[in-house]
This record gives sequence, C-alpha cells and structure tokens, in this order.
Amino acid sequence: MALQSIQKGRASTPVEPNLIDYDGTCSSFSWERAQKEELDGLPAGGLNIAHEAVDRHAASLRAEHLAIRWLGRKGSSRDLTYGELSQLSNRFANVLRELGVREGDRVFILTGRIPELYVAALGTLKMRCVLCPLFSAFGPEPIQARLSRGEATVLVTTPALYRKKVEAIRSQVSSLRHVLLVAPQSGEPIPEGTMNLGSLMEAARVAYTIPLTDPEAPALLHFTSGTTGLPKGAVHVHQAVLAHHVTGRFALDLHPDDVFWCTADPGWVTGTSYGIISPLSNGVTCIVDEAEFDAERWYSILQDQGVTVWYTAPTAVRMLMRAGPELPKRFDLSRLRLIASVGEPLNPEAVVWGQEVLGLPIHDNWWQTETGGIMIANYASMEIRPGSMGRPLPGVEAAVVRSEEGGSLEVIEEPDVQGELALRSGWPSMFRAYLHDEERYRKCFAGDWYLTGDLARRDADGYFWFVGRADDVIKSAGHLVGPFEVESALMEHPAVAEVGVIGKPDAVVGEVVKAFIALKPGQQPGEDLRLELLGFARKRLGAAVAPKEIDFVKSVPKNRAGKIMRRLLKARELGLPEGDTSTLEDDA
Repeated sequence: MALQSIQKGRASTPVEPNLIDYDGTCSSFSWERAQKEELDGLPAGGLNIAHEAVDRHAASLRAEHLAIRWLGRKGSSRDLTYGELSQLSNRFANVLRELGVREGDRVFILTGRIPELYVAALGTLKMRCVLCPLFSAFGPEPIQARLSRGEATVLVTTPALYRKKVEAIRSQVSSLRHVLLVAPQSGEPIPEGTMNLGSLMEAARVAYTIPLTDPEAPALLHFTSGTTGLPKGAVHVHQAVLAHHVTGRFALDLHPDDVFWCTADPGWVTGTSYGIISPLSNGVTCIVDEAEFDAERWYSILQDQGVTVWYTAPTAVRMLMRAGPELPKRFDLSRLRLIASVGEPLNPEAVVWGQEVLGLPIHDNWWQTETGGIMIANYASMEIRPGSMGRPLPGVEAAVVRSEEGGSLEVIEEPDVQGELALRSGWPSMFRAYLHDEERYRKCFAGDWYLTGDLARRDADGYFWFVGRADDVIKSAGHLVGPFEVESALMEHPAVAEVGVIGKPDAVVGEVVKAFIALKPGQQPGEDLRLELLGFARKRLGAAVAPKEIDFVKSVPKNRAGKIMRRLLKARELGLPEGDTSTLEDDA
C-alpha cells in the first residue's frame, strides 16, 4: 500500500466539516469566547460537566433526542433520551445526598459498560463529587490500590463483581462507606454491608438542582499506570468540559444529528472524555456496546445503528485488519463519515487500510490522560499524512523542545528535528494535580510548558510526528531510534499483524533494536520468515535503524487502552520486575 497523503475519504461528504479554515480559526480562537458561545453555564453560577452534557439539552427542544443507545451483549437494548438521562442522574444525585455524601467525596464505579454506569457518572458530577470509573477487568489488587489511593467514599458495582473482586479487599479500604449494587436478581440476598441501588433510585426524588459549581472544583480522577510503584491519579476539574466539547466538534467533527460510537471503556480516560462528556455536551446520540471486541459484531453495529462518527483504538483497527478485507464487504457502512483513532500512534499502514477497505482513512489524534482531551489531530477537512499525529487544536500551542543546562527550555524552530513534545499551559482540560504527589506533578512542567515525555518532530507544514516515549527511545551506535518507526515499517509486511519494539542492552553499540512480532492467521513462524522480515526492515529503514533480532509471539502485550507495553516486553526480555501490570489487556 502506498503511504502518500490522503486528501478525502468518500467522494461526497454528507455534512460540511466544522473546522474548515484551520489557520483562521487558530488565530482568532479563545477559550473564553468559546465558553460564552458554546456552553450555558449553571443558572446558579459556575460550570458543571453534567449540566453541559445533559441538563441543558433536557431543558431544550432536544429533551426527546436519543442520548444513549445501549446494546447488551446478549441482544437486549435500552434507549435513554436526554430528558430521561437527566431525570435518572438527578435520582442518583439525590441518592448520594440522602446517604450523606458530600461535595468532593470520591465515587468509584466498577460495573462494565451498562446504562447504570452512565447514570451514576453524571449524577456524581451533579453532586459535585469526584468521579472515578474503573475497568471491570481489574483484579482485586489494582482495585484495592485505586480505592485506597483515591480515598473512595462510594463504590457502585454489581453483585458478581463485588463478590469476586471487592468483598475480600473491602476491609483494606478504610474510607469506603457505601457500596451500591446494580440490579441484584429478584429475591437474591445482597451481601452484608451493601445496598440495592435500584431500590434507592426508586425512592429518590426526580427533582434536583445542581448547586453553584466552581469551574476549578475537582470532577474527574483518572489513574494512569507508571513503570513502577502505584498508578498515578490525574485530577481534572469541571472546566475540562469546555475542552471536551470543543475538541469533539473540531477533532471528531461532531454534528447534532450524528450517531457516535466510542469503543473505549470509561475505565480508560477516552471512555469518559469521549464516551460520555464530549458527545453528550454536543447533543449527539451515543452508542454503547456492553460486549467485548468481535469483528463481525462491530461491523454489524456500524451498519445497524447507522454510525456516522466512530472513535476507536489502534489495537482494534489492527484486529479488524487481521480479520481480513472480505468481512466488511458484507455490511453497508455508507452512513459512516469519519473514523478516528487514539490510544497509541496509528501505523501508516492502518490509515491507508481504512481508505482501501472501509472507504475512509483513519484520522489519528494525540493526547494523554494528563491533557484530558485531544491536543493534536488530523481533521476532517484536511489531508491526512499517514503516520502523523496531525496539527494542534485551536487554543492549543504545541512545540518541540530541548532542555538546556540550568533547566531552561529551547523551542526548536527548525522542521524535522527531534525533541520533546511540549504544550503551553492553559487549556481547560489540563490536569491540575497528581493525587498525593505534588513533587511528581511539578516535574511535569518547565515554566509554563507542560512536558509530555513524548518525543516528536514537526515538519515544515506544522504536522507533528510521534517518535516514541522518551524512556522508550533506543540509543544504538550513536543513533536515536524511535520504536514506532520500526513497528510501522514491519507492519507493512503482509505476514505481520502486530509489532512491539524495544532496545536490548549491548556492550558494543549500547542497545540493539529487537522486535516482537505477532503474525496474521495462517502465517507460521520460522527461520525463513525471520530472515525475510529482517531483510524487509533493513531495506526500508537502513542498517542503523532496522532490528537486529526478531522473536515471534502469540500477541504483543497491550493495556486496555490499546497501548503497546514496551516496558513490559523489555522487563520480560531482561528478567526485570514488570512493575504495574494492572491495566494489561492480554498476557503475551
């Protein structure tokens, strides 16, 4: 597949993109004006995420518009309009109030993707409590670590998850006062020390008025794994809704009549920012699928639900590629207008695959748990350069920098020079703290620049290109090698499904590049294929960058957000401690 720039997807676009004049919009944009023009603010004053996401629509002509369509794993479904979602989240806020929960208390949700998760999340925000969704796939230890570090007051979960993952560790979480169980079966005794959320909701009042909310009040707590020790808790505030809303319009090109599907679980920041807040603040219909990945099911959902904008992860794209080009031909995907991806940089081959197989290129974008929202993106109205992160959002100033002696920074003006990606502080969804770790938070900043820890370069046209995490970059014989570049080149080989690349210590050259490769179905590992792949990479990358070693693996370890866990590959290769593996999706 040729990796040239891609100008358009389908021949005719049903709607005009929101961001047409990129340069003009960037030069005139201000967050203050955007808030005045696009958000309502609370009648009582201040800014509250749940009001902007639900209540303002429920008080308008969009009250009967479909907010969420939930698809159960066994074929059931449930629809919630904005009016219904407003009333249900009011009830949950009243449940918290009746329990004596106070502003600033932390409410954790461990349920999987079910309607009650979305109701509880919005009700929590209405009460001005801090929301922290958890992966339902977590085991007891990571759950206990997050509940304890986050000083949980309330946990919303299901009877099965409680018995399996919480009951044994509950006594270790001294702050946890209330456990609310979703949908226990009729007549089923609930465990001691828990309450039936359904009964509490039925008894709760429907009317609820959101109190004045300080835009800087903590609203969201997202845990992100570190290489060692406990996960970091990034704190975001109600002001973040402005970035969620604006980036939904600009980066995901959301329009009021869109049917939007974000495949991420709310236990990962994408599933909260863009599975709940951004689409609802833009008044669109959200598809929520309870089931895990299945290629045929996913294509069916895209067809049957008439999805127009689809936001997914590189891992899912690679799995769809693995399923082959014939499967999507059985489905009508003509409603689909835009496909976007996040979680890890999208290999150029996957961008072009989208164009050739699905009829649309896949728009990569870049952000982090700490940024709270999309910072750099490929836009609906602009050419896509496969492999590029895109260009910064209006209102976001990005630069490639290098550190100088004394701790100062130099902004690199020359194009195509590698350095650390930095963002100038001031966007609304920027995290405000690492919970209980002020020193680590301060180290993320140099003056008014947030240092992302990602290495990148900027080309002459202002497109940014991901090189790798600063701690992932391989130093080999004086060369700096970005693992993503090597992975992307190997992904072009027709036998390769997934790749993870690390630097392996070497006494002569410092590090040698080593690749771990998972093959497509029907491909068999062997010495002949190994040599073929080594030669394939050497031809595309040159001897200095190409891998010197290749191991075949069943799958490449990833976290549940789709990011390749290169540090885990390296730890296993060198026999080192694996660190925090609580977000590991599959064990390779």
